[in-house]
Amino acid sequence: MNDLSLTILPETPSDAQAIERLHERTFGPGRYVLSAYRLREHVDHVLDLSFTARIGTLLVGSVRQLPVCVGDTKALLLGPLTVEPPFRKRGVGHALLDRALKDAKARGHRLVLLVGDEAYYSRVGFKRIPKGRATLPGPVDYNRLLVAELIENAFKDVSGAIRPDWSMAR
Repeated sequence: MNDLSLTILPETPSDAQAIERLHERTFGPGRYVLSAYRLREHVDHVLDLSFTARIGTLLVGSVRQLPVCVGDTKALLLGPLTVEPPFRKRGVGHALLDRALKDAKARGHRLVLLVGDEAYYSRVGFKRIPKGRATLPGPVDYNRLLVAELIENAFKDVSGAIRPDWSMAR
């Protein structure tokens, strides 16, 4: 992070408003039609597996994880990962991803999915889900549907629709 001191902390309820403003600036109003947002309508993200990045008291990034199922298999859906534009390409996103995946694995999670750029996310272990193995509600570019196995071969026999983990519904 060069000369800046970055702190990664679990998200708290008091972070919600600042994170929402960050999402507005970064993704705009079109974010609500994305397939991943459809899943977020029913189940809240897991606060202790969602993180903020700060430089001093300034919020510069955020990542959230949501409980989902792929068929009958429990997993997490990572996203959105958001970094303020002036702080991009300085390791903030990578630090958030590292912490999110490390803590998810430590808590016994086996799979993390996301919709994103394979070139970026493959650096932390994500790979493209083979076509037809998993589906999302609404339109999605299946070339961007990725999975990270936190336990070797955890995705081997998994397939089906990706849906909210209804046991965690509001």
